[in-house]
Amino acid sequence: MKRITIAIDGFSSCGKSTMAKDLAQEIGYIYIDSGAMYRAVTLYSIENGLFKGDVINTEELKRRINDIHITFRIDPETGRPNTYLNDVNVENKIRTMEVSSKVSPISALDFVRKAMVAQQQAMGKEKGIVMDGRDIGTTVFPDAELKIFVTASPEIRAQRRFAELEAKGQEVNFNEILENVKQRDYIDQNREVSPLRKADDALLLDNTNLTIPQQKEWLSMQFNKIIKQ
Repeated sequence: MKRITIAIDGFSSCGKSTMAKDLAQEIGYIYIDSGAMYRAVTLYSIENGLFKGDVINTEELKRRINDIHITFRIDPETGRPNTYLNDVNVENKIRTMEVSSKVSPISALDFVRKAMVAQQQAMGKEKGIVMDGRDIGTTVFPDAELKIFVTASPEIRAQRRFAELEAKGQEVNFNEILENVKQRDYIDQNREVSPLRKADDALLLDNTNLTIPQQKEWLSMQFNKIIKQ
């Protein structure tokens, strides 16, 4: 059976990562979390003193960017990929609040995006991957055989995020989350480097009113269509 590249893009809080991980596991592909790569660069910057407060030393990071190598390896216990920064497992470290609070300015740097796109493209040379993000089908893998663009109403996405945070015991305000979702949409679509947009040949998946089983069935159907061509 031929192996292909699957690119999943879309708005925040649409469940892209969960969708991509589940699909990859189901079809035996490698899942690559593009967001984890920007988190790993952020962690490197923190650990190497490139932040002064919230201000990044961009010139020093630019000098070091080619020394930052990110890979993914399957955890035999969970079956999920872990993120490695220069051969060190940093999967847990990159999920901390410290990294979360500093990743946005890092991911907006053009030279960082250029370096990460090059690494992502190298990972995809052998096919058999599922990658999710904001610019996978437009910038990273414009020739991907299957491109999905995921959306849902801001209200539904805010509700999902609200439920997720509430389940973790955090005190949350729905209106604040909704405003944050709308702000992120605007930033993602209007940033100068690789803005979020649907590729012309991407399939639109609006999961506003879909259950997870319905979504999985739809994705499997699209994958099987491409494979049989």
